[in-house]
Amino acid sequence: MKVAIGNDHAGTEYKLAIIGLLKSMQIEVINHGTDGTDSVDYPDHAHPVAYDVEKGNVDMGIIICGSGNGACMTANKQQNVRAALCWNKEITQLAREHNDANILSLPARYISLPQALEMVRTFLATSFSGGRHERRVEKIPV
Repeated sequence: MKVAIGNDHAGTEYKLAIIGLLKSMQIEVINHGTDGTDSVDYPDHAHPVAYDVEKGNVDMGIIICGSGNGACMTANKQQNVRAALCWNKEITQLAREHNDANILSLPARYISLPQALEMVRTFLATSFSGGRHERRVEKIPV
């Protein structure tokens, strides 16, 4: 599996921990995020993740900013991207099962690091359930 990750300055600590988790799971990581804490613009780091997902260069994406909103809005501008802003494990699981989310957007300022890691594990381990949900996902314009 290959995952692209991107973050702004608010998500650097989380991104570094998530990369460590992904590598421990033998998952290849493409890092599009900043490694510093100086202010940067979230679109500069969310767009490359969404592009990689859109083009099939990676299996999934993870984006992180302060609220998770800006990065999520940015990613969802790409074709075939279904970025989901999640704030707990249960929402993360439903985003995969019901919405076939392919990018996880994390709000670094509103969740703990242990929560974020648990959400990443859930996101990667959960499959799209299809069925009645497939009909709904197909109605999302691409």
